[in-house]
Amino acid sequence: MTLAQAIENKYHRGIAECSNEEIYYCLLEMTKKMAEDKISNDGKKKLYYISAEFLIGKLLSNNLINLGIYEDIKKELADNGKAIGDIEEIELEPSLGNGGLGRLAACFMDSVATLGLNGDGVGLNYHYGLFKQVFDHNLQKETPNPWITDESWLTKSDISYTVQFGGFNVQSRLYDIDVVGYNNRTNRLRLFDIESVDESIVGDTIDFDKDQIAKNLTLFLYPDDSDEKGRLLRVYQQYFMVSNAARLVLDECVAKGSNLHDLADYAAIQINDTHPSMVIPELIRLLQERGIVMDEAIEIVSKVCAYTNHTILAEALEKWPIYFLEKAVPQLMPIIRELDNRVRQKVSDESTYIIKDGLVHMAHMDIHYGYSVNGVAYLHTEILKNTELNNFYKLYPERFNNKTNGITFRRWLMACNPELSAMITDLIGDGWKKDANELEKLANFMDDDAVLDRLLAVKSGKKADLKNYLKATQGMDIDDNSIYDIQIKRLHEYKRQQMNALYIIHKYFEIKEGKKPARPITLFFGAKAAPAYVIAKDIIHLILCLQQIINNDPEVSPYLKVFMVENYNVTLAEKLIPACDISEQISLASKEASGTGNMKFMLNGALTLGTMDGANVEIAELVGEDNIYTFGESSETVIARYERGDYCSKDYYEKDAALKKAVDFIVSDQVMAVGCRENLERLYNELLNKDWFMTFPDFESYVATKERAYADYEDRKTWAKKVLLNISKAGFFSSDRTIAQYNDEIWKLN
Repeated sequence: MTLAQAIENKYHRGIAECSNEEIYYCLLEMTKKMAEDKISNDGKKKLYYISAEFLIGKLLSNNLINLGIYEDIKKELADNGKAIGDIEEIELEPSLGNGGLGRLAACFMDSVATLGLNGDGVGLNYHYGLFKQVFDHNLQKETPNPWITDESWLTKSDISYTVQFGGFNVQSRLYDIDVVGYNNRTNRLRLFDIESVDESIVGDTIDFDKDQIAKNLTLFLYPDDSDEKGRLLRVYQQYFMVSNAARLVLDECVAKGSNLHDLADYAAIQINDTHPSMVIPELIRLLQERGIVMDEAIEIVSKVCAYTNHTILAEALEKWPIYFLEKAVPQLMPIIRELDNRVRQKVSDESTYIIKDGLVHMAHMDIHYGYSVNGVAYLHTEILKNTELNNFYKLYPERFNNKTNGITFRRWLMACNPELSAMITDLIGDGWKKDANELEKLANFMDDDAVLDRLLAVKSGKKADLKNYLKATQGMDIDDNSIYDIQIKRLHEYKRQQMNALYIIHKYFEIKEGKKPARPITLFFGAKAAPAYVIAKDIIHLILCLQQIINNDPEVSPYLKVFMVENYNVTLAEKLIPACDISEQISLASKEASGTGNMKFMLNGALTLGTMDGANVEIAELVGEDNIYTFGESSETVIARYERGDYCSKDYYEKDAALKKAVDFIVSDQVMAVGCRENLERLYNELLNKDWFMTFPDFESYVATKERAYADYEDRKTWAKKVLLNISKAGFFSSDRTIAQYNDEIWKLN
């Protein structure tokens, strides 16, 4: 059916006579029907990918591409005076994730469907997501981020479970979102909601009554954990997610013929980070309810569950007080104690115990009672094996494996950069859309001036698109002939947005002193800080203060501008990434597990400025040192310094005059005039007296490397060759490759 026919059936008039809203809702209905026709449960064994986040972004264009009708719809709209970009603007972005963890899960689900594997994602149906970020007086404010409308991608199912908490029960309801594979099957996101959820308890802020669990359980992703009630609510959320997931798994497997003793032949459960860890004791509990004795229940579950570790930060490995679990899910504690006792009987190393110091260590439970533990980049996995989880690696070396993250090229090239996608197809055919390794063929055009010129023209066009979009949506005035230097990721000290801010101050002083860059530079940031993460919010405050000072300085702004986009999300990422020249991947070496933004930028023709951390290591190996800008201390140096505990930030501050000048500017009268003294002084003191993520030792190297990249940018032909080389080597980072490895080595679905 054509769009015109669907419009006629729905509204009894032509496309040209319909509003953009009417066209969007018709396309929504049309694509949902096409997707549902491809839903399949083929395959005896099924993957259940349980995750607290699925940052799926807007779905219309992605689904049209994967259904193979995007170009037809785009042409049909254009023939009737309509632009598909305008239709896309109608869609609200689902508030189901926060950052890289959730976006990775979304890419993985796309690839599972594209490879024709039987697998669904399982999570929660958050009504307000993390929060909508608003800037007010150069400070981040958090407001609700609603997205659920009467007509949306959600489909209400007839599946509902009673979930038992300490002292009360709640009723769940399952909603599905179709996950459309590229020229393949449709799988689903299975999102559980609570029947008694009450949006009215939330006002203009993200504050709400945290005691009313039956009303608030699915309102927000990661409720504010600055108080005990917020942390306890996270336990309720996590149990609600896994209790529903576990019963869905058992019900579906039994319906397919499982007798539960053979559950591992029917189900593979991937525990995505520690949020779903309670699925292990919950499955054991449910199997016992169905007549299976404890010993066998543990054995069954240990063959079904696999764990992905996404962090090197110890604080990110969740540990819940025993009394939290006793209050929220008392039925699980006898099982968790039994699991811990069994560890204690066979292992002498106390550091691996599940229960220690009054806390239940979720990752420890995952490792002891799962059959696979994977990191998400080569360096990350090696650090897990050799240091962070070495005590477990010595117990279970056969369980540890690496699965370097990937991204779906459908969204992160075909959908967000159709101009580059078309150019690649013109040059090498469209086989790369199914086999990303075919991008290697682009290397044949490295000395073709016409190709290099076209590549630069595509980038120039995307920079103009971003300029126009941000002017229209956020009132920003951007010079699209400037270098676009972009850092977009969750705001965290280890990702070191503060180092980029110190560079900006340093550059500001240089321009003031008459040392002007060969070409204007525009530095973009996009990031949300967790509501309770005070220093992260202070860094945002500093960046916004610098934006106000620099962009309004007639002496400096022609050469340097700073923009922090408001409410950074997938939609903004899809605009920023194709326009980027220099991709900032500057986390402290040994702290970033992988990163996936680095892959998206690389694929879209940005060059990486980064530390040898996470997947930057693999990017550097693929492209060679001449095609990436690396700087900073090695992970070995950083790890050794932490072990010695001898880092003193003031030593670097006193020795480096440029660094000292930049740091002192944070509390200067000039910044205080546009900022908040409390925030600025707190950040200044944090850097000067602690600098836990070692910004200062890398600062000099960062400045020098960044200046070299800016200088190299002026040789446009050589720069274009570097860009083309990066794109040609990006095929390794397809999530199709990652998922194929998960399946071959962990899930074994086929």
